[in-house]
Amino acid sequence: MISQILAHTPVYVWALLAFLLYRGYLATQDREMTLQKMAIIPGVMLVLAVTSINPHGVLGAAVWAAWAAGVALAVALVWTLSKGGIAVNRAAGTVFQRGSWAPLMLMMAIFITKYTVGVLSVMRPELVHGLAGSLVVTTLYGLFNGVFIGRLARCAAAYLRQPAAVAAL
Repeated sequence: MISQILAHTPVYVWALLAFLLYRGYLATQDREMTLQKMAIIPGVMLVLAVTSINPHGVLGAAVWAAWAAGVALAVALVWTLSKGGIAVNRAAGTVFQRGSWAPLMLMMAIFITKYTVGVLSVMRPELVHGLAGSLVVTTLYGLFNGVFIGRLARCAAAYLRQPAAVAAL
């Protein structure tokens, strides 16, 4: 059964997985990045999650409230529980990022969740389209997105707190 599921998976899904694995691996190494580059993965993860949310399902428009509650909770947790300062080089327009396996794990969690929901929607639709399933999946997507958004927000706030670079005369 698993081999049938994998065989019917479109090529673009494997390409997306490869991209996420590559970006996740890069995140394991220390690096300096611009805020724009830092926003790529949170943006991709946001698109993946939002395109998986069904406002026409059992939750109706309240699905967005469940998702937003997950985002708000995760952002608050990231903001309050994150330790350590953020090194900013305002002259270069970069933020120093310590290498971490967490982004890769989060990307894989979102990918696996989205993939599993897609498979279950075909094989056992009552699990993911019922009230409990919809609420859990939607809130989970919100939590995942909130971690990425919270991390980006912390870096952006540190960047904006840093005095702007002054050009030498």
